Amino acid sequence: MVLNVEVPEPPDLSNRGMPREFELQDETLGSEDFYREDLEDLLQEGAWKEGFNEWAEYTDLDEEHVRIVSDLGLFQSFDFYWDPTEDRLRFDAPTIPDDWRERDATESLDSSTVSMIDAALRDLGRAVHETLEDYLDRNDEASDFGWGEETYGKRGE
Repeated sequence: MVLNVEVPEPPDLSNRGMPREFELQDETLGSEDFYREDLEDLLQEGAWKEGFNEWAEYTDLDEEHVRIVSDLGLFQSFDFYWDPTEDRLRFDAPTIPDDWRERDATESLDSSTVSMIDAALRDLGRAVHETLEDYLDRNDEASDFGWGEETYGKRGE
């Protein structure tokens, strides 16, 4: 079943704190640059829409589930960032809040549906992540530079 919904706005990656899954390393302490501004630009240029549309072709979510995800602000809660310690693109996918039973928007759900939505959000994150990697590869080929310091220079200097 292909999901027929309007593509939500891409997440705003500005003013984010430390990524959920990121651990500080002694060798990079204080010099972390997650390239969120650059990634947000790529999301705005079409990576979000392209990844979302690909995901919409195979997701198990229906329009009602997508409305719930949107009402909870979960599409905006995705985080995409460059991990300087592993030198790779990563993402954090949001989940349905733990207090979902007490919320009006989610009170009709059961725990298996909540698990299905959380899995679908991880799938969406992977689809957008792969699309972002494609965009980065195209930028590398066009510029003959890799992702990182050669292309973007050191921040904050």
